[in-house]
Amino acid sequence: MGARLVLRIDFDGRHAVGPGKIRLLEAIRDAGSIREAGRSLGMSYRRAWLLVAALNECFEERVVSTQLGGAHGGGATITEFGTRLIETYREIEREAHSANAGRLATLDAARRKPAPERQS
Repeated sequence: MGARLVLRIDFDGRHAVGPGKIRLLEAIRDAGSIREAGRSLGMSYRRAWLLVAALNECFEERVVSTQLGGAHGGGATITEFGTRLIETYREIEREAHSANAGRLATLDAARRKPAPERQS
């Protein structure tokens, strides 16, 4: 695997959006559930819920809307703003990768390669 750029947007020292939160939002969008989204990413419901709460706290508009369980079932949906957040993050990510592909290749070519494993 070559060098790769990982993008995290820090806002105020307390809030950030990076690849993990964006993957979680995409998983919630696809699953319609925080619990199922977390499970699909190998994280606990509590961890997924805390990340969603942090995102909702970060922005003026909610990113995820939740509905309590019960007779009508529970669930979670990505809001219009949440959809725009995903799209904006992915656009920034694509542009950053495109703009820096040559630099990443140069750095990757310059790195020390691991020695091949010895077979006994």
